[in-house]
Amino acid sequence: MAFKKGIKDLVAEAEAEVKTLSLQDAIARHGSDDLMFVDVRDIRELERDGMIPGAYHAPRGMLEFWFDPESPYFKEALGDENKTYVFYCAAAWRSALSVKTLQDMGMTNAVQFADGFKAWKEAGGPVGERPAKDA
Repeated sequence: MAFKKGIKDLVAEAEAEVKTLSLQDAIARHGSDDLMFVDVRDIRELERDGMIPGAYHAPRGMLEFWFDPESPYFKEALGDENKTYVFYCAAAWRSALSVKTLQDMGMTNAVQFADGFKAWKEAGGPVGERPAKDA
């Protein structure tokens, strides 16, 4: 099956429109009170590979619902207009698509970091286990 736009096209379009922090900047800014890291990976990835300490797990399939205050699934932790939400996934593909979607909804305080969680681990960024229950 041939698609009009494939995943590479969609990711490239998203990357051209979203703000991306460098991996080094993201690691250096980890723990800042004005940032919240948001992990959009599947729960199995978190259990297998760990996650950034203090990150909020928001599965990509629920982003629109969890971030929209009008949604019955809205999460209070994701509604702080004074925070910058830093999205990540394994390789910065899903995070680019996530930030693009939220920007399309009108969110202005969403960014991603370059190269994803795999690169974060390889660069020595802090990694912890998935908390027993999301906040």
